[in-house]
Amino acid sequence: MKKIKKYKEVSTLWIEYKSGLKYYILKKLKNEDLADELSHEVLMKIYNSCCSGNEIKNIKSWMYQIAHNTVIDYLKSENKFTNEVTEKFESDEDNTYEDAEKFVEPLIKLLPDKYALPLLLSDIEGINQIEVSKKMNLSLTATKSRIQRCKKIIKRENY
Repeated sequence: MKKIKKYKEVSTLWIEYKSGLKYYILKKLKNEDLADELSHEVLMKIYNSCCSGNEIKNIKSWMYQIAHNTVIDYLKSENKFTNEVTEKFESDEDNTYEDAEKFVEPLIKLLPDKYALPLLLSDIEGINQIEVSKKMNLSLTATKSRIQRCKKIIKRENY
């Protein structure tokens, strides 16, 4: 869990995630101006929540949840929210993760097995890291370290 400090950390987080959050909103509403407007609203909600002193487990997930709820609030305020919209939101999210897996998994397999296998097992197959460490006959610390190294390699190589 992490507490986010006021100005610097919020702006750093916003810079890191703002384009992804805006794209998420744009994908749902298909209106560039509205996506900009709601992105700013999301920023304000993030800022207000962060500065309240609450601890956050997964910052990225938390930020996307705020964006998701902001879109739903907007649709409700415009009387455009129906069960059909809810179903579309849920199916879109499932497809997004499936699509990402299709692209990410082959990239991971290009890396040395020493790093790729723990990441594939934990992040793609959804196996608990403790179980991955047992399967690979590694300590939990070593397993976590290899997963992080694999992610850093992917990021560094700009796959």
